[in-house]
Amino acid sequence: MTMKNLPDDTGSQVDTTRRHLVGGLCSLLFAPLAVGAAEASAAAGSSGHIAFRITRAGLIVGVGGGTGTLTYLGKNYPLSIGGISLGATIGIASADFVGRVRHLRRASDIAGTYSAIGAGLAAAGGGAVARLRNSRGVELEVSGKQVGFMASIDLSGLRIRLK
Repeated sequence: MTMKNLPDDTGSQVDTTRRHLVGGLCSLLFAPLAVGAAEASAAAGSSGHIAFRITRAGLIVGVGGGTGTLTYLGKNYPLSIGGISLGATIGIASADFVGRVRHLRRASDIAGTYSAIGAGLAAAGGGAVARLRNSRGVELEVSGKQVGFMASIDLSGLRIRLK
């Protein structure tokens, strides 16, 4: 299609047609960018908060479990916490953790087995900080205090289920 300058008295009809054509082409060019940004935002998900208590006990093989609550979009969801720690585990300890949950698209995304991101669990003076991720990309950033005696509470392998 070729555009010709058609003579008219005001020239406004040709200018209007060109503006519509250019505007339409710009819309077509930038639409994929807008869709991509919306998809990236949806993939990033929302944030929530988590609080849980776990108790671990063991001699060589450690067993742990507990309960918690996910607060997401103004609702509270009860959680069941589990997991096994293998290795030189001796003692018994309980720990309360609180933190932020990232990349949730729905509450059920919290369920899964978590592994450490980066350095994993850091402990100092009875306190612990951990960054964990499950297979759905949900990340937990938690901190807490350990009470009792145990060489360490390793949160890698932590399993969370919605009750």
